[in-house]
Amino acid sequence: MTALAEIYEEYEFLDGDDRYRLLIDLGKALPPMPDALKTDATLVRGCSASVWVYPVNENGQLSFLADSNAAITKGIIALVLKAVEGKSAEEIGTADIEAALEPFDLKNQLSSNRTQGIPNMIALIRETAARIA
Repeated sequence: MTALAEIYEEYEFLDGDDRYRLLIDLGKALPPMPDALKTDATLVRGCSASVWVYPVNENGQLSFLADSNAAITKGIIALVLKAVEGKSAEEIGTADIEAALEPFDLKNQLSSNRTQGIPNMIALIRETAARIA
């Protein structure tokens, strides 16, 4: 079972406020992102909150450092990153990230302000993966 599936198992049994708390906890669990990496180049465009995503390519595995100035948005990027965790750049490029996140029904669970940047987060991750692949 993937980490994303395990998160969903917990998520589906929670109500709205507890789902927010779960997202916030996911964001808190992200490894710290050094402030020096929070630049215009790593900023995700189109998000209502500031979101930064920085690629780390180690031994053929692509991972990302990420941060946001908003707790729930940080949890959303953490959830997006769980969908690509442990994959190579090539695998990320072909992964259906949207389908992996679909069970969470974020568009109906969160306000449009909080979800409007998700496609941009996914696009940045895919573009980065394609560049590295």
